[in-house]
Amino acid sequence: MTFDAATERMIAANRANWDARAPIHVSSAFYGLDGTRPAESWFAPYEWEDLGDLRGTRLLHLQCHLGTETVAFAARGAEVTGLDFSEVSLAHARRLAGERGLAIDYVQADVHDAVEATGTGFDVVYTGKGSLCYLPDLDRWAGVVRDLLKPGGFLYVVEFHPLLYALGVVPIDESEALTLRADYLSGRGPEERDATRTYTDGPELTEATISYEWRHELGAVVTALTGAGLRVDQLREDRRLPWPRWSTMQRDADGWFALPAGAPRIPLFYALKAVRPEPQ
Repeated sequence: MTFDAATERMIAANRANWDARAPIHVSSAFYGLDGTRPAESWFAPYEWEDLGDLRGTRLLHLQCHLGTETVAFAARGAEVTGLDFSEVSLAHARRLAGERGLAIDYVQADVHDAVEATGTGFDVVYTGKGSLCYLPDLDRWAGVVRDLLKPGGFLYVVEFHPLLYALGVVPIDESEALTLRADYLSGRGPEERDATRTYTDGPELTEATISYEWRHELGAVVTALTGAGLRVDQLREDRRLPWPRWSTMQRDADGWFALPAGAPRIPLFYALKAVRPEPQ
């Protein structure tokens, strides 16, 4: 699936950026792929409730990066395919799966070409945790997801809440306060970023530092999925994150992070389940 020349150029820049990020991420303490952070720690307990028993299911993980979460699906008995446009990321993902004795089919392709790259008939399509902001066109993406699923199959999106991206920290005396620093609503077009640091620890990028992101509010995600013929059965909003976005966040018993007691209870994360209906 092709876009206009400008968008294709931005997608190519993102691919190069993720190729450059991958070696930094695989060695980072953030991901803990040396065994210090188990794959299950990236999941909220309700994710497993919503996904149900995965044994024997065909599951596709879109935009899987290093396969950090992908391995957890295979360990739970799913027949797993992971797709990402970064071949450098997938080389690490294949190695990590092999070290864990897990059979995962990793496929290099842009998410918009997933049908051609992986085929169809999946029971579950899983995506999220920082993926949707790299989609230039939600309607095209939703159509791809619909075609990937078998009738009765479902999409499960776990993603950072758009409000999270609009919030920033402002120093006040010796403390910090959250404030709205950016748009919640989309519509301004792609945002160009030129950054030598990624969201993890580790060395700086020395090349391919430019990337592009598209902001999508929650309503736009739901509208795209329903417009593609999927039925949204569940939508959760969560005040917690799988990592501490701000220094004031505190770890819960299950390892996820929340703002301290007394802070506003606001959504920072969401989980959405959308089903491809059976034919009538």
